[in-house]
Amino acid sequence: MNKMRAKTLLGATALSLATVSMVHAGGLERGGYNIDLLFDPAQVTGDVSATYVMPQRKLKNVNDTNAVDGNLGAAPFNLPSNDVSDTTSYIVPRVGFKASVGQSVDCMADYSQPWGAHSNPGLWAGANNNIETKITSNNYAGTCSYKMDMGKGQMRFIGGVFYQELSGFKERLVSPLVPAFGGTGRVDLEGSGWGWRAGVAYEIPDIALRASLVYNSQVKLDNISGALDLTNVGSGVIPIYGAEAAMPDSVELKLQSGIAPGWLAFGSIKWVDWSQLQSIAICPVGTPSALCTPTGLGRITSLDLMYRDGWTITAGVGHKFNDQWSGAAQISWDRGTSQGFGTQTDTWAFGGGLSYTPTENIEWRVGGAIGVLTSGHSGVVVGKDGYVAGSDVSYDFDNDLVTALSTSLKVKF
Repeated sequence: MNKMRAKTLLGATALSLATVSMVHAGGLERGGYNIDLLFDPAQVTGDVSATYVMPQRKLKNVNDTNAVDGNLGAAPFNLPSNDVSDTTSYIVPRVGFKASVGQSVDCMADYSQPWGAHSNPGLWAGANNNIETKITSNNYAGTCSYKMDMGKGQMRFIGGVFYQELSGFKERLVSPLVPAFGGTGRVDLEGSGWGWRAGVAYEIPDIALRASLVYNSQVKLDNISGALDLTNVGSGVIPIYGAEAAMPDSVELKLQSGIAPGWLAFGSIKWVDWSQLQSIAICPVGTPSALCTPTGLGRITSLDLMYRDGWTITAGVGHKFNDQWSGAAQISWDRGTSQGFGTQTDTWAFGGGLSYTPTENIEWRVGGAIGVLTSGHSGVVVGKDGYVAGSDVSYDFDNDLVTALSTSLKVKF
C-alpha cells in the first residue's frame, strides 16, 4: 500500500473517539465501559475526558394512585401534576493510562463512572414515590492485551479485572401531614464488588481496520448496606441491608475500517443485561435473607427498577482534513429499558466532534450531541415474581430533548 495513503487512513482511526459515544443510555448506564485507549499505537498514552449530559425529561398528567395518604395532586395538598422536571444534568469523567510492554503486550489502567442515575422532581403529585433518587459509581480497572501476527493483520487477546463501588440514596414523602411536607423518609445504601472482562480483536493497520468483541462480567453486590432514616416521622434511624443484586454483564462488538484516503467508517452493537435488575428488597439488619425479597415479609421498602435488556447501536463516519484537524459524525439508537414503569424509553441521538493535533504528542478533542427521549407512560407493572411496582403513581411524558458536550485531552510519548 502507498505509504502516504496508509498514513492518512491511520490518522483517521481515532475519529470515533471525537464524538459523544451515547448521549443518555438506558438502565443505570452513564459512561459504561470503554477500552479504546488500549489500541492506541503510541508506546505510552494518557487520556483525560469529561462529558456533560443535559436530559430534559418532563412529566405530565401525574396521578397519585395511593389512597392511603390522600391525593397529593388535589386539595388540600395541590402539588404539581404537570411540567414536572424529572431529570438533572450530570458529568461523566474518565481517566486512562496505557503502556506497551515490548512488541506484543499492551496494558491499560483507568478510572470511570460507568453507572449512575439522578431523578429530582422535588415536591410533586408523585412525591410519595420519589422526591429525589441518586446513584453514583466508581470503577477502577486494569486491562491487558496480547497480540500476534495473523494473515495481513494482528490478532489480540484481551483480559482484565475491575473493582466497582456503588452508593446512592432515595428520599420520598412518607406523611404529607407533617407541616411544609417535612414528613420525608430517606434510604442510604452502598455496596461494592469485582468483575472481569475478556475479548478478542483483529486489526489491519494499513487500512485502519479493527474489529473487537468484548464481554464484561456482572459485578455481584452481596454487601449492600445502609440506613433508613425515618426521624421526620418519629421512627428514628434503622440499620438496613439490601437483597443480593448485581450490576449487569454486557457484550459489545465494535467495527471500523478505512473506506478511502482520509475516510473512516465505524459502528458498534452493545447488549446489556439490565433485565436482571427488577426490584431490590431492603430489610432491617437481622432479617433472614429468605424473607428479604420483593414479596417477602421482611421487606420494609425497595428500589424498584423493573428493567428489560438494553441494546445500543451506533454508526458513523470520520474524515481527516489535514495533519492537524479531523472530524466525525454519528447516529445512535438506544432501546429503552422501561417496560411501562419509569421513563427510560428509546433514545435517538446525533453526535459530532473535532480532533485537533498540534503536535504528534498531543491530541485535543471536543464533541457534542443532540437527541430525542421518546414519549411514553408509567404505571403499574407486575414482575415475574408477582411483585407489583408503580401502584402509587402514574404519569405520562412526551418526546423530550437531551444534549451533551464532551472534551478530552490525550498525551502520547
